[in-house]
Amino acid sequence: MALLLEYQGTRYAGFQVQRGRPTVQGAVQEALARLTGERIRIAGASRTDAGAHAKGQVVSFATRFGHPVLTFVTGLNHFLPEDIRVLAAQDMLWSFHARRSARSREYRYVVLEQRSPTALLRHLAYQAPGPFDLDKMEAAAALLVGERDFAPFAGPLEGARKSAVRTVYRFRVRRQGRFLFFTVEGNAFLPQQIRRMVGTLLEVGQSAMTLREFRKRAVGRKPASAGPCAPAHGLYLMRVTYSNVSLQAE
Repeated sequence: MALLLEYQGTRYAGFQVQRGRPTVQGAVQEALARLTGERIRIAGASRTDAGAHAKGQVVSFATRFGHPVLTFVTGLNHFLPEDIRVLAAQDMLWSFHARRSARSREYRYVVLEQRSPTALLRHLAYQAPGPFDLDKMEAAAALLVGERDFAPFAGPLEGARKSAVRTVYRFRVRRQGRFLFFTVEGNAFLPQQIRRMVGTLLEVGQSAMTLREFRKRAVGRKPASAGPCAPAHGLYLMRVTYSNVSLQAE
């Protein structure tokens, strides 16, 4: 079984279960237990950070619960907190796995380019005063497209042998009013990779870092050496792509 989830991550210590802390995975598993009477462990397509959000998270699990698929949508939404919603459910082959079967993941990072503090968007967008040079940020983002070692843009890596090679298929930066949208799609991402790429691009956009310096830092090998890490609350998992599988909101 697969579910398409949407959530606001403000109250959660990330997606993955952590003892004694509220997580998205923990909330979904608790709701599944109440609905099915089974102890179910779900697998997520992305382990989103504490405070990060999702419009298109996909989770998979096995169950003996024999009710119609729509029951998972209505039933789970009844038991879930209001900041986590099931948008769709679909029966899958036993071989399907939300993370391992994924072909690509698309994220969006939202920046509010405004000096005065915002009350309504304080948990939904990263507020930065700017001004930011869009052309410079687009030029820097283009340098990150392709297969490469992204260690300089990653947080601490687990073990010295862990590969930091990933492929970015596209990286777009656009401005709409006072908002900056950073949209990136890749096969997979390292811990903090997107937030550190955005944080570094913002430095380029404010002329705190030249494109020449950006190129130099981007080819380093030391984790977290390229630039600062943008806060998690501006980050959204938008979409996960699979071969021959399409989950659409009901």
